[in-house]
Amino acid sequence: MRSLNVLGGELVPCSYDPLTGFFRDGCCHHHEEDPGTHVVCARVTPEFLVFSLQRGNDLMTPRPEYRFAGLQSGDRWCLCVLRWKEALDAGVAPPVVLECTNIAALDHVTLEQLQAHALHKKQA
Repeated sequence: MRSLNVLGGELVPCSYDPLTGFFRDGCCHHHEEDPGTHVVCARVTPEFLVFSLQRGNDLMTPRPEYRFAGLQSGDRWCLCVLRWKEALDAGVAPPVVLECTNIAALDHVTLEQLQAHALHKKQA
């Protein structure tokens, strides 16, 4: 599966540990069967994890039945673009890895918004 990132280059894997993506292949691929549009590669923060929990999506609790160990601050994860935008509006958007964020994110947020929250290479 070939996908482009928001910079127009080839999509780079977001995370293999924890294994992320709608297809659990490490990449934030876009697919019509993904109702959440998990296309933003972010490095999660404590503030974002609490925000997500308050919105009904507990990303911290392990769910072995789904092969999900739970996220910790600093983990990279393919987030739902609308949840990332919601967090942006609330002032708790986690930083994003542009090379790993699918171009489909631009259907919902601007490149400028993503760039303003981009991780620098040395931080990623």
